[in-house]
Amino acid sequence: MMSLTLELQSADIDLSDEQFYRLAQANRDLRLERTAEGKLIIMPPTGWETGNRNFRIAQQLGNWADADGTGLGFDSSTGFKLSNGAIRSPDAAWVKRDRLEALNPDPDKFLPLCPDFAIELRSSSDTLTDVQAKMREYLENGLQLGWLINPQDQQVEIYRPSQTAEILDAPTTLSADPILPGFQLNLTDIL
Repeated sequence: MMSLTLELQSADIDLSDEQFYRLAQANRDLRLERTAEGKLIIMPPTGWETGNRNFRIAQQLGNWADADGTGLGFDSSTGFKLSNGAIRSPDAAWVKRDRLEALNPDPDKFLPLCPDFAIELRSSSDTLTDVQAKMREYLENGLQLGWLINPQDQQVEIYRPSQTAEILDAPTTLSADPILPGFQLNLTDIL
């Protein structure tokens, strides 16, 4: 199933951050995002294979984050309010602990920052160009490292500030050094 994008501005609907938050809370079965231009993106739940891949990614990142202790990991249900006004939910993300402590954000609201590290897993309903645009948006808002995992093409795109995306064909592991020292993602059951 494809995601649905609604253009709120053309419909004379302008959701405040609070209204968008309440909409997301009232529709927990859907993943909702809002673009910087005010478009509402409605993404249905994934199929079982993508769900399992997402679980494996979050599991590995969470295990590393717990052992490392310098930051917190987040799953795909977490909303990040980017500096451009978009509210995005990467499939997995990590934020340095000192950035969170400096903000002291409301734990029940969207996190008002861009993650330091984000992973997007392309599902069968995602177009590659849409997910690539999302990765570039993260970079424009402060991302330090991003991975776009593309099982359909057996590729991973690596995003870093001020660099062209690096494309790897069928890697078995990925290293997040030096941003996440020692974190290695095993892709055996993901790609």
